[in-house]
Amino acid sequence: MTAKRKSKGAYMISAVAEMYEIHPQTLRLYEREGLLKPSRTDGNTRLYTEEDIERLEFILNLARDLGVNIAGIAIILQMRERMEEMNRQMQSFVEYIRSEMLTHMQQAAGAQSRSAMVPLRKPMIVPRAPLSADKIPSPKKPGKS
Repeated sequence: MTAKRKSKGAYMISAVAEMYEIHPQTLRLYEREGLLKPSRTDGNTRLYTEEDIERLEFILNLARDLGVNIAGIAIILQMRERMEEMNRQMQSFVEYIRSEMLTHMQQAAGAQSRSAMVPLRKPMIVPRAPLSADKIPSPKKPGKS
């Protein structure tokens, strides 16, 4: 299904139609239905970017391989966009929660050390030196003291 693309940039409608073996009218129909939104030159020529090509490949996969009609494709694309937006919102929310938790934990640690009868220092992790073979205690055998 994936056509070979030689370079990055924009493709004219005839090149895209030839790459994917579809009629240019099909591309115009997809644009009219809102499935594709190619950019335009000053002369009003459609230019398909890499993003447009990837979207077209997805559309063609739905239509050719799965038999989805244009209305179904439109719904699937809308749902896909909504899911991507929801994912972005969730990632933003998770980042907000992390930063809030860190702030509250730092404030709580500072307040706890100030209100203690004996001032507490922040805990530190001190790496242990590896034990050499002569300092490793031998296991005790059962029955012997």
